[in-house]
Amino acid sequence: MFCEKAMELVRELHRTPEGHLPAFNEDGIRQVLEEMKALYEQNQSDVNDAKSGGRGDLIPTIKFRHCSLLRNRRCTVAYLYDRLLRIRALRWEYGSVLPSALRFHMSTEEMEWFNQYKKSLATYMRSLGGAEGLDITQDMKPPKSLYIEVRCLKDYGEFEVDDGTSILLKKNSQHFLPRWKCEQLIRQGVLEHVLS
Repeated sequence: MFCEKAMELVRELHRTPEGHLPAFNEDGIRQVLEEMKALYEQNQSDVNDAKSGGRGDLIPTIKFRHCSLLRNRRCTVAYLYDRLLRIRALRWEYGSVLPSALRFHMSTEEMEWFNQYKKSLATYMRSLGGAEGLDITQDMKPPKSLYIEVRCLKDYGEFEVDDGTSILLKKNSQHFLPRWKCEQLIRQGVLEHVLS
């Protein structure tokens, strides 16, 4: 049936919860493109027959195939665009270094796009807030307090605070740290926020 493979791509993303990135379906994309090529070639042949032979009975078939081509294109673009939105959200959630499990699910082109987005975002953040720049990926939710209590989930090593003090982050140790300094480590799974 026409457009089934393209619809399956969209269904695949719809079934995946927000914040997750399924593996790039290169085989599905290839099958949709092959179907589109076959539809286009059939349409070209029928258009030539309709023009040269005056066969008006081919017009509805040509229009149907053309609508199928447009639907395949819309579904493919929706699939690719939704994946880019998810990848962009992952940059804000995990920071500039993605876990290897997520990178494994991305195509080469998506990795290139992610790296370019990462560079553009870094350039923009450096342009804000004077000489040091401003990290706009911090404090995704407005903080209730400037300092929070955190527990270290794994050995991380030395961690420097604003005043130059170094803190050793060892597994199961608890610390009272500035929220903006440890928010990235919380997202990476190194620290967890201890709620009293």
